[in-house]
Amino acid sequence: MKTLITCAVTGNLVKPDQTPHLPITPEQIADSCLEAAEAGAGQVHIHVRNPVTGMPSMEVDLYRQVVERIRRSNRELIINLTTGPGGRYVPSEGDPKVYAPGTTLLPPEKRVEHIALIRPDICSLDLNTMNSGPDVVMNTPKNVRRMARVIRAAGVKPELEVFDSGDIHLALDLIADGTLDGPGMWTFVLGVKYGFAPTPQTVEYARSLLPPGAFWTAFGIGRMEFPIVAQAWLLGGHVRVGMEDNIYLAKGQLASSNAQLVAKARSIIESLGGEIANATEARVMLGLPPGAAR
Repeated sequence: MKTLITCAVTGNLVKPDQTPHLPITPEQIADSCLEAAEAGAGQVHIHVRNPVTGMPSMEVDLYRQVVERIRRSNRELIINLTTGPGGRYVPSEGDPKVYAPGTTLLPPEKRVEHIALIRPDICSLDLNTMNSGPDVVMNTPKNVRRMARVIRAAGVKPELEVFDSGDIHLALDLIADGTLDGPGMWTFVLGVKYGFAPTPQTVEYARSLLPPGAFWTAFGIGRMEFPIVAQAWLLGGHVRVGMEDNIYLAKGQLASSNAQLVAKARSIIESLGGEIANATEARVMLGLPPGAAR
């Protein structure tokens, strides 16, 4: 089986002052996706940012600009848009029932509004309710179901992002009751504090919980990005890299581009004896229509 490399090009948490190479504007994000594809990524995972401030954004028009620019140049590249923003809760000091600044909670349908309007190939669907730094991320079963309904109506394939084993059990319940289609496309997020630890044992355990025939990817945060590339491949999974997860090519050396991170992941896989799936091959693996049909 060939290996799909996903590139997550910008994310929400990395700050522009941490690296001068972080894509911020729609043009920069789209160009970074296209460069990653040239380096070997068959799928790109996309967040957008305010072009002026560099801060995370949920503006539909920014997503649309990125997607249209990519599709003008590359119809086959698999486009995966995030639906993660809008789930963070920060309790106030005096009354935890009252939210404090930094809270981003939105109605579930608002979090997937861009999916219904733009209809990418794939979108992430987070199943985690967990501590996240000093805050909490909340994805209740009811709200996940509401988001899943919009995603299905748009004809978009959900990527099930799981941060701990309980997330997998929730997704399995949603598959059992027909909310989600099985066996599913899964991504293990490893190295977020209070979630899955980035270890070989964790990857093997998470894989063991999946339904037969599931398509799965694992990725590590920070310095564990490249060790998890090797570990995921060794256990038969797919891989993800990118500046959303890690901004360093090696210790103390900032990556100059997302393409650099993809190229290193490709080198690791090929050095182990693996082969990289291009976007056309990955579409077949995932049951997606050809890019020209979108």
